[in-house]
Amino acid sequence: MKVFCGVDWAESHHDIALVDQDGRLLAKRRIKDSAEGFTELLQMLADAGDDPATAIPVAIETPRGLLVAALRGTGRKVYSINPMAVARYRERHTVARKISDHVDAMTLANILRTDAHAHRPLPDDTELARAISVLARAHQDATWRRTKASNELRSLLREYFPTFLDAFAGNTTNLGSRDARAMLAIAPTPAAAAKLSRTRIAAALRRAGRQRGIEQLAEKLYHALRRPQLHHPPLVEKAMGEQACALLAVLDTECTNVDRLGQAVAEAFVQHPDYEIITSFPGLGDHLGARVLAEVGDDPTRFADARGLKAYAGSAPVTRASGRSVSITHRVIKNDRLAAAGFIWAFTASTNHPPARAHYQRRRDSGSRHPAALRHLFNRMLGQLYHCLQTRQLYDPIKAFAPPVTAAT
Repeated sequence: MKVFCGVDWAESHHDIALVDQDGRLLAKRRIKDSAEGFTELLQMLADAGDDPATAIPVAIETPRGLLVAALRGTGRKVYSINPMAVARYRERHTVARKISDHVDAMTLANILRTDAHAHRPLPDDTELARAISVLARAHQDATWRRTKASNELRSLLREYFPTFLDAFAGNTTNLGSRDARAMLAIAPTPAAAAKLSRTRIAAALRRAGRQRGIEQLAEKLYHALRRPQLHHPPLVEKAMGEQACALLAVLDTECTNVDRLGQAVAEAFVQHPDYEIITSFPGLGDHLGARVLAEVGDDPTRFADARGLKAYAGSAPVTRASGRSVSITHRVIKNDRLAAAGFIWAFTASTNHPPARAHYQRRRDSGSRHPAALRHLFNRMLGQLYHCLQTRQLYDPIKAFAPPVTAAT
């Protein structure tokens, strides 16, 4: 007899339901979110006939957490079902729209009983790949928070200190650079900046870590921060300076987090067996390559083919057809983290790799806009990455982008 388990998880407790292949409820229980509760769950599964050869599959609405990690450690298949999908399944049995933890647990178990083929279990990634996933996602989040903090600070400075933004306008990292943060720390207002001497500016640049061109940059900043500009009343300008210092403290923290997590993810990624294959692709370095590995994983059976991976990343177009209406558009439902990494990957490759640049330009010449051309390039290179990972070979630009056939050829 086949048995299926559904777990409706919560912060402090979990509701368990076991159903058989005919949908009959075999057992139900509420367990605590603790080691004792997990032991109760294992005993329930054992009483229902669970064994290592035929482990009972479990459906739950989250792919993370201690309970999920413990269940995966037992070697059984764990299915992470999207809560929106669970809500649609719930409507098959009731239209009252009531919410019950026990009913949700039964709904999850019945999803496996009827439609397990339509859902995929969590991938069997290695421990190193999971660790890289944690670090890469944390680094990506820290990078996004750094950008947010930098934009907030820039928006404030534009209101009362535009000459400071002009002084660092030529820097690619703008306010996130150490020089800009060190200068803003000692000159948060135009009045304070006008009192700075060349010596204080040079000392601030040295504290920021600059070793070359200090005197030249100090001279440039000395004149840039003294350019005439409009002013708020003194008390208002001082208050805005205090606000800028508070935002600067947030930006300093996020910049430190990005550096720390970036080093940690690079050290972990270099130990992975797929490191050489992934970094052989143009545009994929230690950080961006780790983000791709974090979302793709290292389970070779996770995707049946490259098309599944492309759909998961959102790079492959989706066709919507109804009656006589047919439209082909980009995917909205996708792995947003992988899609964000893919956009940077494609942009970097199209800038520094001639074959990728030629492919991007052909798409532009055919009428595609910039995002669509990058998405198409990402789609192609993602398929190449899938092939290289499956066949264990490095990236070859000749095989990846064959030269176009000309009349002379």
